[in-house]
Amino acid sequence: MEKVILQISSNTQVGKDVYLMRLEGDLSSIKNPGEFVEVKLDKYYLRRPISVCDYSSTHLSLLYKVLGRGTKDMSSLEVGTMLDVIVNLGNGFDTSLSQNPLLIAGGIGIAPMIGLAKEFNSKGIKPTLIYGAAKKEDIVLLNELNKISNVIICTDDGSLGYKGNTVSYLKEHKLNYDKYYACGPQIMLKYLALFDTNGYVSLEARMGCGFGACMGCSIETTNGPKRVCKEGPVFEASEVIF
Repeated sequence: MEKVILQISSNTQVGKDVYLMRLEGDLSSIKNPGEFVEVKLDKYYLRRPISVCDYSSTHLSLLYKVLGRGTKDMSSLEVGTMLDVIVNLGNGFDTSLSQNPLLIAGGIGIAPMIGLAKEFNSKGIKPTLIYGAAKKEDIVLLNELNKISNVIICTDDGSLGYKGNTVSYLKEHKLNYDKYYACGPQIMLKYLALFDTNGYVSLEARMGCGFGACMGCSIETTNGPKRVCKEGPVFEASEVIF
């Protein structure tokens, strides 16, 4: 965990209510894809927890959806604005556990999959990615995703790709993989874990502090209560009690 001051170099809309913010500064403490950060915004007491989308030692990209007043205000922040950000939070994904990974994303859960796919790319692996959304208009950054992964699109209304959700696609198509890495709505993760426990899920939760002190994001697991912000957000699919 480290607090840094970062400068916004871009903050652009990339989809319906979805924005991609790029921040510059010392990001050397971020170690794994799937970690998250806590962004301090003026007028708000609590920081905003947001998944790391992409990162290097000098830049950080955050893909976020406008869902409330805080993210609405974030979307209007201008280039050059300085932000107080706590980085290197959470455990992230362990890419050493798979040689033939399957990435699964639902909605804004696509955010950490970009950094994860690039980490696999650095090992000479181009992973398969199943990306689900309600409709075509909700799919974002498809050109970027096609460069770093073999993308399978699923939409609930069939307006793009397979008609149905990601778990339905998995049930109907036999895919070859040794582990999966997933992020998305809890209902998706629940049914994914029921279908196959051989993977890892990244959870979302309401967080008070973001570093394990308040216990506000505790979940039930087969190994007792755990905090999403501290022991997670990535857990083995087999241990989470949904």
